[in-house]
Amino acid sequence: MDPQALQTFIARYVGMWHEPDGARRRAIVESLWAADAENNSRRFAIRGLEEIVARVARAHDEWVAQKKFVFRPIGNTDAVGNVVKFFWEMVPRDGGPREALGLDIFVLQDDGRIRALYQFAEPLPA
Repeated sequence: MDPQALQTFIARYVGMWHEPDGARRRAIVESLWAADAENNSRRFAIRGLEEIVARVARAHDEWVAQKKFVFRPIGNTDAVGNVVKFFWEMVPRDGGPREALGLDIFVLQDDGRIRALYQFAEPLPA
């Protein structure tokens, strides 16, 4: 994946979490994820678009809409073949200390859609 395509992919992915309109958010999920995609972390393992749409909606409702956080890239994003690594942080929309830090590892299909996502919470620096 060339640098511009990688930047566009990450912008669309981050935008998905912030999209307030449920129908538009669903359309973004459907454009980014394969029909049989999976999303894995220590806390959950979900499969299929319906579960991913529901997970993104829950995260949006709790962290973005209610608690007023934003997710943003923090650099060191890279791709090798069909694997992408992406570091992110969650911060208060109006400023303040970082609330969460994470690493997402994407495995993409040949068409560029997410086949699998592995999410890791990173410890916050002291």
